[in-house]
Amino acid sequence: MDDPANFFGLLADFTRLRALMLMQAEGELCVCELTFALQESQPKVSRHLALLREAGVVEARRDGTWMHYRIHPDSPAWMRELIELTHRRFGNSEPCAGDLGRLDEMNNRPERVCA
Repeated sequence: MDDPANFFGLLADFTRLRALMLMQAEGELCVCELTFALQESQPKVSRHLALLREAGVVEARRDGTWMHYRIHPDSPAWMRELIELTHRRFGNSEPCAGDLGRLDEMNNRPERVCA
């Protein structure tokens, strides 16, 4: 993606922004983790992730029944820098801090189940 207007349009949706903040904090996350942390339905979270994936902001990886997402490592540097800066400035404030707290409390996270 080389279109800043499209990228900022994606960030304008609060669910997508919060999902990106979680991925910036945690690295790779399963859809079930994002659903739990964001307190949103799986179809809604998956729809937002599909938009981010189609735009090249995130990439997906299947591991058995789990679909994992992370910020795309080949996305433009300016995009990754903006996500990182946004996380540094707002990642510790609400609702992002609450999202991360809920994620930490999730008992059946895929890496914990598989480990």
